[in-house]
Amino acid sequence: MRIGILGGTFNPVHIGHLILAEEALSKLKLDKVIFVPTLTPPHKNIEGDVKPKDRLKMTEIAVQDNPAFEVSTFELDSKKKSYSVETLKEFKRIYGENAEFYVITGSDLLKDLFSWKDVNDIFKMSKFIVANRPGYPVKDVPKDVETVVITPIEISSEDIRKRLAAGKSIRYLVPDKVRDYIIEHDLYK
Repeated sequence: MRIGILGGTFNPVHIGHLILAEEALSKLKLDKVIFVPTLTPPHKNIEGDVKPKDRLKMTEIAVQDNPAFEVSTFELDSKKKSYSVETLKEFKRIYGENAEFYVITGSDLLKDLFSWKDVNDIFKMSKFIVANRPGYPVKDVPKDVETVVITPIEISSEDIRKRLAAGKSIRYLVPDKVRDYIIEHDLYK
């Protein structure tokens, strides 16, 4: 089994995340992509006062109509700082040693890659995939990292939060049901 792992704060999840997952699924010939919302990421702060349960719910809503996508609560359930190496160890336990894992990230994180906890163990347990992201050129790629070219979509969770705070529309930037959830729960005001 070939499994993509897409971690992040998903604050909120948006169509850029979904396009990345869908294109990685196809181009890397994956069996599925697991979205892994993080509780406390080691490299950035989670902005705003949105609770982890809301980020989880929005992610579940966003992927519910794609049978090749699923959401893991492992990092949220751990109640501690999230590290990809720990998540990979857990997935190896769940899916077995024969499963192939592909850790998928955007090119914006490439510069910080070697500050990740036990990054060499991550390389041993998985293939590390970097996808292009507008404004972050894919360059100086380490030999243990593969690249995948996806349709460039210049969208970010930060921009969506700013739009919402300013009372602007986010239609077509997030799935309709995620937008409905944000409005219903009065998030990002």
